[in-house]
Amino acid sequence: MQERIIGEALSGRDVLAILPTGGGKSVCFQVPGMMKEGISIVVTPLIALMKDQVKNLQDRGIKALAVHAGMTAHEVDLALNNAAYGDFKFLYLSPERLSTRAFRSYLPDMNVAFIVVDEAHCISQWGYDFRPDYLEIGALREVVDAPVIALTATATPAVAEDIMARLRFGEKNLLRSGFERPNLTYLVRKTEDKKGQLLSLCRGVEGTGIIYVRSRSLTQEIAAFLRSEGISADYYHAGLGAETRSRKQDDWKEGRTRVMVSTNAFGMGIDKPDVRFVAHYDIPDSPEAYFQEAGRGGRDGLRSYALLLWNSIDLRRLDQLESVSFPSPEYIEDIYQKVHVFFGIPYEAGEGRELRFNLQEFCKRFKLQFSQAYYAIRYLDRIGQWTLTEELDIKTRICFTVDRKALYDVEFPDRKMPEVLEVLMRRYEGIFSYPVSIDEDFVASRCGLTVPGLRSLLYQTSLLHVIRYIPAESSDVIFLHHGRLAPGNVRLEEKTYSLLRENYHSRTSAMKEYVSEDDECRQAFLLRYFGQEDSAPCGTCDVCRAGSKRLGEADRIREFIAGRGGRYTLDDLRDAFSAPGPSEIPSWPDLLRTLIDDASVPPPMQ
Repeated sequence: MQERIIGEALSGRDVLAILPTGGGKSVCFQVPGMMKEGISIVVTPLIALMKDQVKNLQDRGIKALAVHAGMTAHEVDLALNNAAYGDFKFLYLSPERLSTRAFRSYLPDMNVAFIVVDEAHCISQWGYDFRPDYLEIGALREVVDAPVIALTATATPAVAEDIMARLRFGEKNLLRSGFERPNLTYLVRKTEDKKGQLLSLCRGVEGTGIIYVRSRSLTQEIAAFLRSEGISADYYHAGLGAETRSRKQDDWKEGRTRVMVSTNAFGMGIDKPDVRFVAHYDIPDSPEAYFQEAGRGGRDGLRSYALLLWNSIDLRRLDQLESVSFPSPEYIEDIYQKVHVFFGIPYEAGEGRELRFNLQEFCKRFKLQFSQAYYAIRYLDRIGQWTLTEELDIKTRICFTVDRKALYDVEFPDRKMPEVLEVLMRRYEGIFSYPVSIDEDFVASRCGLTVPGLRSLLYQTSLLHVIRYIPAESSDVIFLHHGRLAPGNVRLEEKTYSLLRENYHSRTSAMKEYVSEDDECRQAFLLRYFGQEDSAPCGTCDVCRAGSKRLGEADRIREFIAGRGGRYTLDDLRDAFSAPGPSEIPSWPDLLRTLIDDASVPPPMQ
């Protein structure tokens, strides 16, 4: 399928490719991007994945760069200048950058080979993660004559049609890989003892695993429980610092940690083929999210397990989450105004600003309920009033506050200080003029320091008034697309509100049906949701196993009755199949009714 997609792109045709998680989507645009003259513009909302792919390309000698929230105006300008006038092959952009003046001013000078749309379901209002910034890609096609390569792992038939329409395909061209994962066993268990089930899974299945939970506090609780039972486990969520997340991720990838307990922040872009199990402690709110997360197991083709645990409390939580996720329009507009007040932004001002946003401080100041405020801010993001980027890692930035000559007159109390400053001067152009983002790992290794040691040294140096030191941080960022609107002028898109709520309800309903289903193969259910009809039963999920067992038990009852020449009583069956032991069939009365109804056996004698 990769080869077919690459061939379509190189022929100049627009192509939408739907490949399962782990299906190698990046190859589908990186190979044609390398084969064709010019630069490929890659639009993706996943900043962590963007940075990872750019680094991987650069490590292979391929010139790639990225522009996203958290970069300084100078860094953005430098990157766009290189994209336009340098011999770069890939420019990764977060979607809100498409409408900026800076990008638009450089675009005419870029020789664009392909427009690549990663996570393409984000352009569809029917998609589970619609982002209005993606609609700018349609307008981009008016000024860039280049074919589109659109990629996603999760798109229903309706979403696929919408993607091709919104990306203005010259002709429909959909390539969909089969979504079957024969080596992945789907298991669903209704239980009040979720921790016990997780422990059984960890002890019963060898190898590494991921356990997804709904909250940050629960990641720590479950990881601590597993460690107390002798399981090597750690926790992960977006609220941890960048260095801590990177260390935990590396420990898991390299086998020093066996089980990672995480929110849905973990796993995106992680290419670990030998994940033997993926467990969900709570019901995800959409089949799309579940399919993508469960699909991180068994990419090496060996047997792996996807376990979903649930109980009646989970169903009630899904219902409650729907009402919390869609606060009233009046409340949403009030939050819009309060965010601007929080930053002291007057009416008609603020366009283009990036606001480092602390939701807890915001809620504390205005005495707001955390969840409702969060979903109001998310809704304003989804209708394009602003762009919210959560937990963005912002690098340490340094600027010299004295000129080079003056440095020789400074008495440094630590001999390492001049060494660090020398590395900074040699490595980073413009560091005497404006704050420059630095790679702490690189500088620390060149100077024989640890990263914490480097940070301490930089802080001490800043106290000498030699440098301005802006420490690294992780922060939510709100990017303002336009000036502050007066009350009553904020378009809240009531139709979009209703559509999103309706879509959310249908997705949670599908998940409720999935967990409570006991007749249809788990994999066939998921494939049918994504438009792949008439899939054969997988034969390994809990429903298929129960069906096979039931079929075998029915054969035993049929053989027993045939051995008596079709003449039997209920007492005969009770004596044969009710006693505990290898012959026991607890459900024999139900099976007998089924066999009588389909005329497989005669009725019993009175």
